[in-house]
Amino acid sequence: MERRQVSTGTPWEAMVGYSRAVRVGNQVFVSGTTASDSNGETAFVGDSYRQTLFILEKIAAALSEVGADISDITRTRMFVTDINKWEEIGKAHGEVFGEIRPAATMVEVQRLINPDHLVEIEVDAVVSGSMSSV
Repeated sequence: MERRQVSTGTPWEAMVGYSRAVRVGNQVFVSGTTASDSNGETAFVGDSYRQTLFILEKIAAALSEVGADISDITRTRMFVTDINKWEEIGKAHGEVFGEIRPAATMVEVQRLINPDHLVEIEVDAVVSGSMSSV
């Protein structure tokens, strides 16, 4: 089965040995994604809502590289550093997914790799169509 990997070129992807996204057949798996911008700086420090929207935009970009989009997402996993912010995070998630309504999990974690990261999201998607159209 054909496998396609997406890298954003960050040094930690090579160092840790992972891809931003992997597509195998019609399944896509997107690694935990945080609000780090292209310079490695944290976007929207202190704002869970805007970090969530930023992260979902990064995920959408990774999906597009393998012929998928937000509507193909079947599951999201949200790791948050303050569960008291669940409504802000959930609001952003709901605005992006609307009627798509993937299965979703939100859990509080003690911390993420950067203390300014308030949210980390990973997703799974199922794409209709073949990779040859990518």
